Amino acid sequence: MLGILYQDGDIVAVDKPANLAVHRSKFVGPDDAFLIDLLREQVEGPLHLAHRLDRATSGVLLVARSADIAGRLGEQFMGRTVHKRYAAVVRGWPEPTEGTIDYPLPGSRETGPRRDATTDYERLGTVEVDIPLGRYEKQRYSLVAAEPRTGRFRQIRKHFAHIHHPIVGDSQHGRGDHNRLFKIHFASHRLLLHAASLSFEHPATAERMIVRAGPDATWTRLLDQFGWREAYDRWHDAA
Repeated sequence: MLGILYQDGDIVAVDKPANLAVHRSKFVGPDDAFLIDLLREQVEGPLHLAHRLDRATSGVLLVARSADIAGRLGEQFMGRTVHKRYAAVVRGWPEPTEGTIDYPLPGSRETGPRRDATTDYERLGTVEVDIPLGRYEKQRYSLVAAEPRTGRFRQIRKHFAHIHHPIVGDSQHGRGDHNRLFKIHFASHRLLLHAASLSFEHPATAERMIVRAGPDATWTRLLDQFGWREAYDRWHDAA
């Protein structure tokens, strides 16, 4: 059963779990479950995806109840008037503690010309764990907030990898040794990237909306274990 964050006659906001593909594509297997199919079992009537989240990413996903509403929401995403806020756990302690990653990326997948891509970030918390790995006796990780200004494919994942602070659990752009460390020592088997909130204009009423998705069990455990809960809650509630 999917968590419904908001629902009316025009839109449905879903709390997408990690490791669930949003829809069928050539990049997922034929036997996989898909969020849009599961949602159709819960919500009657037509459903149209308004945007996408990576399979590995969790958090707020908007679905429209008609093609017209989907088109209006799509215009907001294309016009960059939707405010997206993500939380991530990255390797190391990014410096400066807040800034903007400005690094062009392909418009779709890994091909095509590079286009402007910018992500604002803020370091919310740090931790150092006494676990040897490679030539280091201790490992450093950070809780960061990320707000992409553009919407390129895997933008946040690629941007943090570009500044040498890859997101923990990222099998394509991250560090396998640190991913394994989190699996073995912290029972974390997912990409630690979460779409925490989405702010947009309701396409039918013009009301400014904000929808939030809380952290899942893995996130909750890590926030408590690393002493990040207060910083996360303060950031999450500030939008």
